[in-house]
Amino acid sequence: MKKLFGGLEGGGTKFVCAVGNNPEQILEEVRFPTTTPVETIGKAIAFFKKYDLAAIGLATFGPLDLNPFSPLYGSIVATPKEGWSNTDILGKFHQAFDQPVALDTDVNAAAFGEWYWVPNNRELESLVYFTIGTGIGAGIIINGHLVHGLTHPEAGHMRLPHDRKKDPFPGICPFHGDCFEGLASGPAMNRHWRLLAEQLPDNHPAWDLEATYIAYALVNEIMILSPQRIVLGGGVMERRLLFPLIRRKVRDMLNGYISSPVFAGTLEKYIVPPALGNRAGILGALALAKTIK
Repeated sequence: MKKLFGGLEGGGTKFVCAVGNNPEQILEEVRFPTTTPVETIGKAIAFFKKYDLAAIGLATFGPLDLNPFSPLYGSIVATPKEGWSNTDILGKFHQAFDQPVALDTDVNAAAFGEWYWVPNNRELESLVYFTIGTGIGAGIIINGHLVHGLTHPEAGHMRLPHDRKKDPFPGICPFHGDCFEGLASGPAMNRHWRLLAEQLPDNHPAWDLEATYIAYALVNEIMILSPQRIVLGGGVMERRLLFPLIRRKVRDMLNGYISSPVFAGTLEKYIVPPALGNRAGILGALALAKTIK
């Protein structure tokens, strides 16, 4: 019998827990609202306790303290999610289970899931996964490993060119105002246009502006990391008209500077939607569990 692994995707709205071995062999999956840490983490632990697991992978909203030498290691730190700041989620799982437990951000797990489970991506040495939705974040794979540093990448807060004459919107980020997340997240679009993003028609000028900001961010990542593929997930990217707009703008912004055959084409195989769809996060958590060293 194959070993069973647990995966948890913890978001600000809901938690998803799954037990299985691979995407085609999920034994059970549950989801429940994110309420208080005690109640929500308690439900997750109770779910996993029903199984004899080899390891558990946790993928949660952040920011997370992933520095093993920090006194807050394994904790969700200064998050805007009420009641969750300084929640030691890794510690609670270590107390409940003797099995190995891995922890990373939800977007890092999604990046790892896309790399680990998708054969065409597994052949790559580098991949960047952006989630563009309620927030904006990026997971980065280099040589098959997730990138960490002082904390974890916060590409959602990179600064972008912002022409205030063309776009006077100040942004909504409480820390930086008009950073990437402050200008281009779903809530930023809602505030900017006074409509939910999903209510905006395809011919609304919001989408061209959104594609411009996303393209700026992607060009920054291309120049810094030179990734072999960029995956764009999250609720905002469900508006598929964005993909051809972004690809065209990225090529225009690069202006022929990068001498790679990749940029001679339409970028349809370079800037792509998640092959795992909206399951990238939970399947990434499962992959974290399977690869604990």
